[in-house]
Amino acid sequence: MIFDLDMIKGVYSRYKSRVEKARNIVGKPLTYAEKVLYAHLFAGDATENFKRGESYVDFAPDRVAMQDATAQMALLQFMQAGKKKVAVPSTVHADHLIQARVGADKDLQEALNKNNEVYNFLASVTNKFGIGFWKPGAGIIHQVILENYAFPGGMMIGTDSHTVNAGGLGMVAIGVGGADAVDVMAGMAWELKFPKLIGVKLSGKLSGWTSPKDIILELAGLLTVKGGTGCIIEYFGEGAESLSCTGKGTICNMGAEVGATTSIFAYDESINRYLRGTNRTEIAELADEIKNELRADKEIYEDPAKYFDQIIELDLNKLEPHLNGPFSPDIATPISKIKEVAEKNGWPLKVEVGLIGSCTNSSYEDISRAASIAKQAADKGILPKAEYTITPGSELVRYTVERDGYLDVFNKIGGKVFANACGPCIGQWAREGSEKQEKNTIVHSFNRNFAKRADGNPNTYAFVSSPELVTALAIAGDLTFDPRKDKLKNEKGEEVMLDEPQGFELPPKGFDVEDPGYVAPAKDGSNINVVVSPTSERLQLLESFPAWDGKNITGARLLIKAYGKCTTDHISMAGPWLRFRGHLDNISNNTLIGALNAFNMETNKVKNEINGEYMPVPDSARKYKAAGIPTIIVGDNNYGEGSSREHAAMQPRHLGVRAVLVKSFARIHETNLKKQGMLAITFSNPDDYDKILEEDTFNFLDLDQFAPSKTLTIELIHANGNKENIFVNHTYNQAQIDWFKAGSALNLIKQKETFQKN
Repeated sequence: MIFDLDMIKGVYSRYKSRVEKARNIVGKPLTYAEKVLYAHLFAGDATENFKRGESYVDFAPDRVAMQDATAQMALLQFMQAGKKKVAVPSTVHADHLIQARVGADKDLQEALNKNNEVYNFLASVTNKFGIGFWKPGAGIIHQVILENYAFPGGMMIGTDSHTVNAGGLGMVAIGVGGADAVDVMAGMAWELKFPKLIGVKLSGKLSGWTSPKDIILELAGLLTVKGGTGCIIEYFGEGAESLSCTGKGTICNMGAEVGATTSIFAYDESINRYLRGTNRTEIAELADEIKNELRADKEIYEDPAKYFDQIIELDLNKLEPHLNGPFSPDIATPISKIKEVAEKNGWPLKVEVGLIGSCTNSSYEDISRAASIAKQAADKGILPKAEYTITPGSELVRYTVERDGYLDVFNKIGGKVFANACGPCIGQWAREGSEKQEKNTIVHSFNRNFAKRADGNPNTYAFVSSPELVTALAIAGDLTFDPRKDKLKNEKGEEVMLDEPQGFELPPKGFDVEDPGYVAPAKDGSNINVVVSPTSERLQLLESFPAWDGKNITGARLLIKAYGKCTTDHISMAGPWLRFRGHLDNISNNTLIGALNAFNMETNKVKNEINGEYMPVPDSARKYKAAGIPTIIVGDNNYGEGSSREHAAMQPRHLGVRAVLVKSFARIHETNLKKQGMLAITFSNPDDYDKILEEDTFNFLDLDQFAPSKTLTIELIHANGNKENIFVNHTYNQAQIDWFKAGSALNLIKQKETFQKN
C-alpha cells in the first residue's frame, strides 16, 4: 500500500520548477537541502534569497508525524484550534508507552491493560480528525515512517527529535514540539530560521566491523552535542553512495545528538532499492523522473567549500568501530583505544547487558548483521557473558526476521525479544536490580545515553555502538574486547575468534507481514465524540495560558539555577512519568527534578524564599504560583538538549515560570518555550551566569518595550540589598513576540479562528 500518493505526485509536479526559480533568485547552484527547503515555501515560488542562520522563513511541510507520548498534548492542543480535520496527512504511532520487562507478547498485553484509556483517546481523536493511527505493537515511529511515508524531496515535521531519521530517504524531516505540529495540522505556515549548512564528504567504503553507526559516532565526537545547532548536515561523496538507505537513516537519526536541525542524503540507487523493497515502486519511478533535482547541483560537489558553511571529510576506509559514552553521545572512543581510556577513567569493564534495536538501529540489515555474530557464538560454542536483548523497529521487520530465522539465532544465545517499541531506549525498561543503583556498564545501539535514561540508575555507564559490536561485546562481557584481534574461549576451552559480520541490505525473499498495525481514520469524523474524563489521572483538557499584561515582570524569584548539562530528560523525565504525558498538572510534578542545583549540587532540592526552606522543585514552584510570585529558571549551555518533548516548556509555564535565562539553548526547546508564551533569553555576557545568587529578586526594566533584536535589561536585587543590571538577548521576531503577548501561539490560533468565524 502506498500512502498519500496524490500528495506526493503534487509535490513532484511543482518541485522542479520551484527549484529552478529558487536557483535564479539565489543566483548560485543549490545544495540538496536548499532545494527541498525552497520547494516547500508556504508562499509558493521563491521571491527572496534567504540568509542562512538569520532569516525566519514560513514553510509548508507535506506531513506531520506524532508518537503517542507527545501526540497526547499535541492533539489536546489541536482540539482547541477549532478545526474539523487536519490540513495535511498526519499519523500517530503508539510506541512510547510499552514497557520492556518480560518479553514482547506479555509486555504488549501489559501496556494495553495499563494504557487503555490513553490508547482509546488516541484512537478516537485520530479517527475524528482524519489522522492515521498505528496501534501498539506496530513499531517505532521513525522506522514505520521510513518504511511507509518518507519520500525523496519531501518535507515532514514530527513531534520527536529523531524525526530526522527520514533524512536517510532524502527527506527534510525535522523534530518539533506539539504546538508546531498544531500549526501545520491547522493549515498554517510553519516557521523556521533558515538553517546553515554543514557538508560532510564521505570517501572510501565501510568494511569489516565498521558500520554506518560509526560514521555518526565519529562525527558526534568532532561536532559535540551542540556543534550542529541551527544547521542541516548534508552528506555526499562516494562513501555516501555506498551506504544502504537504512544505514543512512541511522546516521541522520543521530544527527539529533549533535543538535542538527536535520540531516539528509541525496536520492540514489540505495534509496531507490529501498523504496522498491518496501512496495513503493511507483514513488521510485516518480523520483527517477526528477532525480537530478533530488541531489545537489554538480557545482556543489566540485567545490563544496564554496557553498557550505562548514566542510567535514571522513575517509570510511580508515574509520574504526566506535563506542561513545558514558553519559553523553559525543564522547567518542575508537575500539582500539577503549581499554586505555576506560582504565584511565575508571569505567566498569564488565558488560552486564547488551541491547540492540531502537529507532536508530532496527532495520533488517542491522538485525541480520547482529545475527551473524550471534550465530557464530552458538556455532563455535561460546557462552555469552552478558544479558542480551533485541528490540525490533517495526512489525514488518520483526515478522520478516522471524520468518528468516534470525530470532531463533538470538534465542540460541539467550537473547530476549522485546515488543516493537521504544522500550529501554527511552527509559521504558523495568530492569531488575536497577533500584540498587550499583555501578555497572551496558552497551546498546540506541542514540542517547544520558545518566538514568535507560534504567533510572545514575550509576549505569551506557555506551553507544553498532548492533554488531554490541552483540560481540555482550558475548565477550568485556568493554575492552576488540573483535578484530581479540580471542574468546569456548565451552571446550579453545581459543576462537569472531569473524566479521555479514548481513543483507534488504531481505532476499522480500518483506512480509500479516498485520502491519495501521488503522485508517473515518472519512467523516464529525459525529465521533472524544471523551476525556474530568477525574482522569492520565488525560486532562487544556486551559489557555494567560496573556501577557503588557507590563514589566517584577519581583520574580529564582526557581532553580541549573548547573551543567540540563537536557529535556532533566526538565521532564520519561520512564515512569510517560503515563502522565496527557495530564499537564500531574506530569508537572516531575519538573526539573533531575536538574542539578548550582548552589548545593543536589537534585530536586531548591530554596524557597517564601519560607526559607529547601524543597522539591515542583513544590517550590507551586508555592510561588499560589502566592502570585513569578519565577525564573537559570541554566547553562545548550539548555534543553535532547528530546523534542514540549512538556519541558509547558510544565514550567503551568507552574508559573515566566522566563528561562541561559547561556545558550538547544533549537527545539527554545522554540517550544516561545510557543508556550515563555521568555527564552540568553546572557549577553555568559559570565553573568555567575552573578545569579540563590536569594536574588529579578525585575525586568524594559520588557514593556519588547521588540525584535532589542536587548533586554534585568535588575538583580541581591539579599544584601545591592543591585546590579545584566543584559540579555533574545531571538524573537515580531510574530513570536505576538505569541508571547497572546500567552501562547495556540491562543493566537484560537483568536484568529474565532475572528474568521465571526
